[in-house]
Order: sequence, then C-alpha cells, then structure tokens
Amino acid sequence: MAYLFIVSLIWAFSFGLIKGNLTGVDSNFVGFARLMISFLIFLPFLKIKKINGRLAFKLFLAGMLQFGIMYLTYLAAFRTLKAYEVALFTIFTPIFVTLIDDAFARKINLLHLATAIITVAGTWVIKRGEIESPGVMTGFLLVQISNLCYAFGQVYYRKLMANNDQLKDRDVFGYMYLGAVVVTALATGILVPISTITLTTKQVWTILYLGAVASGISFFLWNIGARKVNAGTLAIFNDLKIPLAVTVSLVVFGEKTNIPSLLIGGTIILIALAMNEYFSRKQRNGIQS
Repeated sequence: MAYLFIVSLIWAFSFGLIKGNLTGVDSNFVGFARLMISFLIFLPFLKIKKINGRLAFKLFLAGMLQFGIMYLTYLAAFRTLKAYEVALFTIFTPIFVTLIDDAFARKINLLHLATAIITVAGTWVIKRGEIESPGVMTGFLLVQISNLCYAFGQVYYRKLMANNDQLKDRDVFGYMYLGAVVVTALATGILVPISTITLTTKQVWTILYLGAVASGISFFLWNIGARKVNAGTLAIFNDLKIPLAVTVSLVVFGEKTNIPSLLIGGTIILIALAMNEYFSRKQRNGIQS
C-alpha cells in the first residue's frame, strides 16, 4: 500500500505541472516524449531471453493501453478542460478497476464495488460544482477512455505477473513501455508536424521530470503496489490522488479551495479504504477457518 500512496503523492503535483508548464505543446508529442524517457530508463533491465514471445506480446498490449492510449486521451483532454476538471473526471477509474477485475474473475465482488462507489462519492464532494470549461463533454469522454485503458492495463498486468511469478517486475516492464512508445510514436508521426515543436528550457525540464519520475518510476512502483493489494484497495487508491492534488495546490501553490468539502470528501475516501481493509480481512479469515 505504501507504493500506491507514494505514487499518488507524486501524481498530485502532475496536474498543475502539465497545465501550467506545457500549455501549447502538442499533447501527442508530450505523451511520446514522456514514455520514450520511461522506456530508456527500463531498457537496460529488460530480460528478453527470459520472456517468451506470447507473454512479451501481452505485456506490450497492456502497456499500449495502460500508458500509451491512456496518455493520448488524457493529455488531449487538457485542450478543453482545466487541470482540476481533468482530475475530477478521473473519479470513475475505481469502478472500472473493480468491474474489470470482476470480469476476469467471472464474478462480482460487492464489497469492492461498494467501496469504489463510496470513493467516487467522496471525490465528488471535494470537487463538486467546479465544472466551468467549454467543450466539457468532449473532455469528459476523453478522460473516460483514458480511465478505462488505465484500469484495464493495471488489472491485466496483475493477472499476467500472478501467472509468471518467477519473473521480477523490472525484468518485464520495458515491454510495457515499448507498447506505449509505439502507439504514441504513431500518433505523433501522423498528427504532429515535428518541425513545429519548440520547447523552452522550463518545458524540457518538465518533460524530463514527468518522463523519468511521474511516468517511469511512478508507473513501475504503481504496478508493483497493484500486485500487493486486493482489487478494492487498488480501486480506492486510483482516486486518492485527487484529494492529495487539491491539498498540494492549497499548501504548496497557494491556491484556494473549499476546505470543508476537502475534509469531508477526504474522510469519506479514508472510510472506504478502512471498510475495504476490515471486511477483506474478515473474508480472508473466514476462508482460512
């Protein structure tokens, strides 16, 4: 759970950095640049000889969805939405996580679904009434595609690694980023005139940070953390970045927010996490007895 919290805290800073420092830079190029940096970081660790072609393709597919298509749609949403609106529209990811996990298991876990819905409600309390941007429906749909791809990728990765527990995460993660790089490179090559891309020094440093830390290291730690918790906990942590992002904006960047809503919504999310852990532990103890 510690991995998921650390990454959620790192990502709490990312919304403002993207909107504040990368406005005007094509989103397809930003996604490609971030993921290429991530791929280069993990390329030396890739154990090609230990991974059969079938598994390599599945990892490639998981990365293409979880990181590649997710970024293309997520970053495109910033064209029509404000940063906090993008953050708000990610609130449905927990429900996608639980439904996809249930689909793989071919059963419905009502506990995980209930805690995911409670988490969504708590997040809505924090950011309700703040939708202002024109073109909001386009942005909303883009974020939901992003949510679905990200949810599927992390659940699918859990399943793949559970069936190949002789492998370490660092041995295979390069294939995840390779899939993401290929799809974002195609989008960039088709849609972006490279000659028009100009970056300031601040934008270069922002992309380097986002590629190495917010994407490369953080996605790696997130997927490790995803393997160590149940689907309910994973779903809840998918929304924890939102109250953390609001807190960071308030404390670090001096922005204004509705403090009572933040406290109420954050408390609801923590209650959902506590409920999930308590009842999951009771379920496990009941099975063991």
